[in-house]
Amino acid sequence: MFKKAWSSLISLDRNNRKQTFVITKKNPMKSVGMKLFLIFFASVVVLVVAMGASSYFISKNVIQEKVADASLQTIVQTSRKLDILYNSFEDIFKQALSDSDLKLLILKYYSAPEGSFDQMEIGSQIIAQISALSNADTMYAISLLDKNGKAIVTTGNPPNTEVTDTDWFKKVSSAAEGVPVWLETRNDGFFGTQGVKSFALAGILPDISGGEDHAIVLFEYKYSVFQNEMNDVKMGETGFAAIVSPDHRMVYDPNEELVGSGSKVAVNLDQAQYSDIVVDPSGESQLVVYQQSSKTGWYTLGSVPMNELLAETKKISGITVLMTLIAALVACGIGYLVVRIIARPLVELRNLMKEGERGNLVVRCTVNSRDEIGELAQSFNQMMEQITLLVQQTNRSAQEVLSTSSELSEAARKTAASAKEIAVATEEIAGGAGSLAVEAERGSDIMQTIGKQMEQVVEVNKDMVNSATQVQQASKQGTEYMVELISKTNSTEQMTRSLIEKVDHLKESTRSIRKILDVLHNVTKQTNILSLNAAIEAARAGAAGKGFMVVADEIRKLADQSKQSIDVVGQIIETIQSEIDETVSVLSTAYPLFQEQIASVKEADTLFNQVQEHMDGFVQKLTDVSLSINRLDESQYALSAAIHNVSAVAEQSSATTEEVASLSHGQTHISEELVRLSEKLESLSDSLEAALTKFRV
Repeated sequence: MFKKAWSSLISLDRNNRKQTFVITKKNPMKSVGMKLFLIFFASVVVLVVAMGASSYFISKNVIQEKVADASLQTIVQTSRKLDILYNSFEDIFKQALSDSDLKLLILKYYSAPEGSFDQMEIGSQIIAQISALSNADTMYAISLLDKNGKAIVTTGNPPNTEVTDTDWFKKVSSAAEGVPVWLETRNDGFFGTQGVKSFALAGILPDISGGEDHAIVLFEYKYSVFQNEMNDVKMGETGFAAIVSPDHRMVYDPNEELVGSGSKVAVNLDQAQYSDIVVDPSGESQLVVYQQSSKTGWYTLGSVPMNELLAETKKISGITVLMTLIAALVACGIGYLVVRIIARPLVELRNLMKEGERGNLVVRCTVNSRDEIGELAQSFNQMMEQITLLVQQTNRSAQEVLSTSSELSEAARKTAASAKEIAVATEEIAGGAGSLAVEAERGSDIMQTIGKQMEQVVEVNKDMVNSATQVQQASKQGTEYMVELISKTNSTEQMTRSLIEKVDHLKESTRSIRKILDVLHNVTKQTNILSLNAAIEAARAGAAGKGFMVVADEIRKLADQSKQSIDVVGQIIETIQSEIDETVSVLSTAYPLFQEQIASVKEADTLFNQVQEHMDGFVQKLTDVSLSINRLDESQYALSAAIHNVSAVAEQSSATTEEVASLSHGQTHISEELVRLSEKLESLSDSLEAALTKFRV
């Protein structure tokens, strides 16, 4: 489409005469139109590619950092929740290790003859003692083993093989007395008889006799405990969360077939907390985070494939490519319009000037646009008219020119020098004005982009302020709830303490009643003996003692009824005594838990107060940021308006300067012609007529 501008056949009609001439073909790559097209095309495409690439890499880094932080926080919270569970298990286990009644029963068990009825009865008592500690929702069994691995008692199935050679038994046996030892998950339990997965907490029960007859306590917990705690932990769509031992064995995995095997994530477990990207043996990158438990030493580990995390950024990359293609097409279209509107009229003017340079003064430009190029065409036509008039006048004034040729020659030289200086200065001004216009347009585009981004920042900041205000209100409400909970918990503690004291008084009262019943029982025995003696004496008295014998018989019956009533009351008192003992045991167990609850509630209250303080400062900072963003937005609008003004002024200056540059080039050409002609006038006055005949007017 551009070749028509470089090689064209122009037909002009002047005074009902047609004249045809051919313009020499030029290199299109050196033309102004092609340069404008390439500059505009490169500017648009490079800007779009730069913005798309920067958006892709920034979004990729932001998504990667945010997901890594969120995943780490998820794993940390899960690990802390598991530590609370582990701590509750250890508390119950330590309670069993410190149970003096259990130690006495184990001592009696070892003291009784092996296999005797007494030993079996003591074993039943031990089972009853440890069964009170079991929880059907979390435990499979509680077992007591001797130092040879033989089961003393167990609430589950006894071992079917020797356990002394197992790694877990050696680990527990080598531990200090009274120290809990956590044991990883086993697929068939620790005795190989359950047929289900379980993990355990074991330890050596201290021997109160000072001998070597210690026992090993083994608490086996259901694998479903891990499932209940870990099923809600989500690590993306294809990621997973697991529990790994320090020796890289899977304690828990969503795929139960991998439990007990080696870890499927190749990462060093040498830190308490970790978050980084690793490459697995298949070459796939994964985000791996873990947190070590302070209780068990196990690692709560999470893994998410990087392909899943960066799936959204690939959409940005595709959009960038698409927008680049669209921008290239738009740039081509606009470049074509620029070439058509600016380059083609300039080429026509150049060709006409070439014809004028050859002496054809009848050529005229046919461009009729109302812009600067149209004004330039009109100026060219006016210049050609003036040149034509000048040539005609030159023909008429040839004689006068001969007389003043010396003065004209000197003036023409000065005019030529001045025209050259003006032309050079005008070209420099035109180049500067053009560059200023281009840079102003680029600055205007950039300011529009910044304006859109500022609007997005303002909206995001408003959302952050609203969210922070809601969190602040929720924190205040939580603080009020914690104050009320502390008050109610203190009241519960006081009521529990009062209940324990009243139960102790009731226990003493039942003991006093028991003593009174013993006294009444003795009185009944004495009454029975007295009635028997009275009957004997009445029998000796004969007929006179018959009435007394009836009284003695009634007294004996009354004594028997009293004895029966006393026995019934004694049984009731024994039942009450047993229930009081059980109540005292339960309250003694519950009271430390109430104290721990109070400590936890106070600690939570402290955390809520700290959160409240931090949120107040955060809301204040967000308010300051909002004010700064508003001031920045106002400054941006003012700067954008200034750049638009600069762009308009620069474009107008560039157009005017180009027009002046064209006129300066024409003036330079005329001045040079005048110098040449003036120098020849003195010696070639006779040939002036011949020189002027080459112009067609």
